[in-house]
Amino acid sequence: MIKNLVIVESPAKAKTIEGYLGKDFVVRSSFGHVRDLPKGNNAIDVEHGFKPTYVVSSDKKEVVSQLRKLAKEAETVWLASDDDREGEAISWHLTEALNLNDSKTRRIVFREITKNAILNAINTPRGIDMDLVNAQQARRILDRLVGFELSPVLWKKIKTGLSAGRVQSVAVRLVVEREREIERFNSESSFRITAIFDVAGKTLSAELPAKFKTEEEAQAFLQKCIGADYQIENLEKKPLKRSPAPPFTTSTLQQEASRKLYFSVAQTMTVAQRLYESGKISYMRTDSVNLSEEAIQGATTEIKRSFGDSFVKVRHFKTKSASAQEAHEAIRPTDFSRMEASTDRNEQRLYELIWKRAIASQMADAEIEKTTATIGISTQPDQKLQATGEVIKFEGFLKVYIESIDEEESDEDVKGMLPPLHIGQNLGLRQMSATQRFSRPPARYTEASLVKKLEEMGIGRPSTYAPTISTIQKRGYVEKDSREGKERLFQVLTLKSDTLSKQTKTEITGAEKAKLFPTDTAMVVNDFLVEHFPNVIDYSFTARVEAEFDEIAQGHKEWEQMLDQFYQKFHQRIESSESISRADVSGAREIGADPATGKTILAKLGRFGPYVQLGEENTETGEKPIYASLRKGQFIENITLEDALDLFKLPRIVGVYEDKDMTAAIGRFGPYIRHNSKFYSLPKTLDPMLVTAEEAIDLIEAKRKADAEKMIKTFDENPDVQVLNGRYGPYIVVGKKNVKIPKGKEPQELTLQECLDLAEATPEKKGRGGFKKKAETTTAEKKAPAKKKAAAKGTKTTKAKASSKK
Repeated sequence: MIKNLVIVESPAKAKTIEGYLGKDFVVRSSFGHVRDLPKGNNAIDVEHGFKPTYVVSSDKKEVVSQLRKLAKEAETVWLASDDDREGEAISWHLTEALNLNDSKTRRIVFREITKNAILNAINTPRGIDMDLVNAQQARRILDRLVGFELSPVLWKKIKTGLSAGRVQSVAVRLVVEREREIERFNSESSFRITAIFDVAGKTLSAELPAKFKTEEEAQAFLQKCIGADYQIENLEKKPLKRSPAPPFTTSTLQQEASRKLYFSVAQTMTVAQRLYESGKISYMRTDSVNLSEEAIQGATTEIKRSFGDSFVKVRHFKTKSASAQEAHEAIRPTDFSRMEASTDRNEQRLYELIWKRAIASQMADAEIEKTTATIGISTQPDQKLQATGEVIKFEGFLKVYIESIDEEESDEDVKGMLPPLHIGQNLGLRQMSATQRFSRPPARYTEASLVKKLEEMGIGRPSTYAPTISTIQKRGYVEKDSREGKERLFQVLTLKSDTLSKQTKTEITGAEKAKLFPTDTAMVVNDFLVEHFPNVIDYSFTARVEAEFDEIAQGHKEWEQMLDQFYQKFHQRIESSESISRADVSGAREIGADPATGKTILAKLGRFGPYVQLGEENTETGEKPIYASLRKGQFIENITLEDALDLFKLPRIVGVYEDKDMTAAIGRFGPYIRHNSKFYSLPKTLDPMLVTAEEAIDLIEAKRKADAEKMIKTFDENPDVQVLNGRYGPYIVVGKKNVKIPKGKEPQELTLQECLDLAEATPEKKGRGGFKKKAETTTAEKKAPAKKKAAAKGTKTTKAKASSKK
């Protein structure tokens, strides 16, 4: 007989909690949600108040069976899933799936996994909060209705396999609109005046506050400076204070981890989850910047110990977001005296970031003295140069932490300390320059800056940011990529020793690192949705829906009513979409005519991505059009005739090797060389239009060498068995199974029978929850038969429940 059964959603969390509770408690994991809406169109009964039908997931049946058995034996069942809507829904689904009795079931919540927090939760149990459950249900049902009804419209009107989602489509729209904004941007140049003076063996840098629009104006200014005297006319000292940023929310943690640690949004959440489940930090899905009194006490104690009393300043931050729950806390360490949280490098780096930010939030302001020197020019009394410098008088929180900023917000040079100066001091000019600078277009989004934008607009919540960013990339709407910049000329005019000179220099502009780029598919789908489903993709509407979910969670709104208000208008749009012509939304664009043949060139979106087409199919003559894939960075809506004609130069024969042609071309997965029916991917450094025969041969030989070094041994009598060299050393492959080679066995000396025996002795890999993974299928097996089976199943279900189900 079990006295107490505690159910959590993750094995790592279960392991940590089990260490805090005594022998009277058994802790088990549900491995996330145990029930969900089934696939197909019988999941939601639209006509009867959007009643959902939930089923136990196939991979959770054994988990549910085990938990049900334990729950029957237990005197008390404690549901300890996370303290948010998703966690509340997990507890409710467990109650339903395990047929738990209310009299012996307790719901407990905590924001950190520490002994005190767990024992306090045990002492203050509550029931399941159905308002939170209903808010989660409303989101899940609404998102299913949008995806299930809108995606087939995209399949019919644009191409199969596309998907749409309430939040994901809005995120894609932001990326598409930013790309078009950049495309339309016309850069303007101006000339920035800077001067370097010698002051008692030290250097003083100054700048003219105003910029000149033309080279002629800049040159005229420098010309007037020939023979001029320079003098300090004014010195202004101003005390400044800088205050620390509040502790992390989910969004700000994702942003800062991206800037400082170069983590993706998903990686940040994965690492933070591990830190939370091991009891090192508080719950990582939060939009609150509040800290508990206990946490503030812990932080101030550590600050006094490490830096002294003068560095302490207790602060209570208030969240700007109206939807934030102040009862929740910001992300913080569970123990501020702990400096080492993990032996894992990424976990330790993220923990240090969280520790520094939380500690800094309770530290004193940094005190800074800013000095501005005004420098007069004797030949131009109306123009003044300025030099600014900053001196830190008291470090305060800067002793621990400096917040990073995004590149679009950074437009100022870092200011250092000025040399000793006094009013009336004459300065010796070393040189003065007028440098041509160009205005910059808006920056492309990074994952983190897109999260920041979504949060600012009230779209999504802490639990949805990371999944949204991952989804739009997985579904081929957005690519995270780094791209090389282009060379640009700029002019520099220099005045030195009363002599004016001019130089033309080069710089690289437009280089991008880990930025989000829309695909052509994204542009076509976005335009279709904006035109025909404006509500689904409208920013303010999506934010209002999020606010309504918050109202449901607070018990101020009925979820069925909210869904009905949305669905009626949405479904009418779906039905009216039948009249939309596919030709109108295909994204196809006529670019122009081929100068050589006069045939029309079109840009289109196809099954494998965007392409250009030369000519049309002629059934009488048997003539067929010529196709070429667009290159990365080219778009259907703005590719030029010249660029399109270049694409038709591919495939091109680069040369001959081993009596076989080497052909350069661009395919679905990028540029490649084809030789003797084999394909060799071209690296980014090689252009398919310019790659030489020697470079192609080197590429082929390098690939052959790598393949030869990988293959240790094969068996003619059984080609499915191979001995290979892998990343972590030699191993055996038998069909789809990877087999470890025991110590002491030489890979080259293994026989076929030994390989087969080792494979038989190796157990099947297990998935989450200790279940066997489904057998992998080949590409051919994944195709038509599976689809037919699914379609048949769907048809059967539809006939059975068509009268009342949607």
